[in-house]
Amino acid sequence: MSNFTNSYHTGKQTPPGQATASKTPRLTVVGAGIGDPELVTLKAIKALGQADVVLYDALVNEELLDYAPSGAARIYVGKRRQHKAFTQDEINELIVGYARDYGHVVRLKGGDPFVFGRGFEEMQYAQNHGVAAEYVPGISSAIAGAGAAGIPLTLRGASRSFWVLTATTDTGALNPEISTAAQTDATLVILMGLAKIDDIAAVFAAAGKNEWPIAVIQNATLPTQKVITGTMADIAAKVTAAGAGSPAVIVAGEVVRCRLELDHVLQQENRNI
Repeated sequence: MSNFTNSYHTGKQTPPGQATASKTPRLTVVGAGIGDPELVTLKAIKALGQADVVLYDALVNEELLDYAPSGAARIYVGKRRQHKAFTQDEINELIVGYARDYGHVVRLKGGDPFVFGRGFEEMQYAQNHGVAAEYVPGISSAIAGAGAAGIPLTLRGASRSFWVLTATTDTGALNPEISTAAQTDATLVILMGLAKIDDIAAVFAAAGKNEWPIAVIQNATLPTQKVITGTMADIAAKVTAAGAGSPAVIVAGEVVRCRLELDHVLQQENRNI
């Protein structure tokens, strides 16, 4: 895999080969899907196969980079809780700069780029700077995370709807909409919330749902997947005892009990695969 650093901000290096001014600058924002690389779409593979530059995020399975041409550059621009390779403004400028100089930029983002992924913002920035942009959906952990743990998001008699929320606001405070959602009987899917698990449990306790079932799914769909189930009263302690870490999806609601009831069946099925 070839690599090059940002020549538009702090780096001195330039991409291998020469800039190709004859190529039309364009951006394709591609959803890499949840963990398992086999869950990527055919359209995503096609886009990667036509890339001149791939800018990829922290949660992208790097096996997907093999679909890009051998001469395409692969640049890590991931942002995690404790580290950011580039700021969002810098990523926006990288997209436009590389598109103008090299042609087709594929922005490879974990899950679906339009679900808490800032994919729309990047496309908007590109279009505002004269770069055509296309969107390729991906399988979001908001949907597939629960399913990977054997938990249905909706089920007759248990849940007629589901909410998908981020755990925090832009300032890092707990999302106040979690308190609103806790007043319903809907299934709640909370993303990027493991660091706020104590606060989330407290919100449900205040809503009289201390015994509401909850599951934390770490590394969903990967061989390292870990599922921790409990109630709002004990989930924080169980997460700590299990040594769970990010990325993780939190699922709360009566549907989690279904996973508990079918646990022995799921285990038997796994042994038979």
